[in-house]
Amino acid sequence: MAAISGNRKSATFIDMTPMVDLAFLLLTFFVLTTNLTKPWVLKIEMPDQVKEISSKKLLEDERVLNLVLGDHDKIYWYVGMPGSQTEITDFSVRGIRKLIREKKVEIKNLYVLIKPSDQSKYQNVIDILDEMMIAEHTDYTLVDLEPEDKKLIGSN
Repeated sequence: MAAISGNRKSATFIDMTPMVDLAFLLLTFFVLTTNLTKPWVLKIEMPDQVKEISSKKLLEDERVLNLVLGDHDKIYWYVGMPGSQTEITDFSVRGIRKLIREKKVEIKNLYVLIKPSDQSKYQNVIDILDEMMIAEHTDYTLVDLEPEDKKLIGSN
């Protein structure tokens, strides 16, 4: 490593190549083994399965806002039972956000059923959950489509 020449007045020479190799080897090791970003998951808390149907509290039809997520970022919505008068909105500020806020004021103890379809995208589900948080509405559930809802999407 250190070479000393016969002349005492000359400086010692240290070869730095092995140290540089070691530094790059350690740098490469730490770059390859570290996590630059932590993966994250949207947390959804699902209730336990209810054994008895009679123990469930039934909702009045007039308090339920149904949101059916369709293709091309469309949201079909109606109040009450499937088959009621249906309207279409979108994910804009003047669309679903305004609708949720209006219905929240108009209907006391509003409950929202979110029904993603096979035609909707995963991003639509995330967007509608975001809109529920923005509107500060906590009473909602993700549910499966009813046969009437499938007909609704198929007809439009």
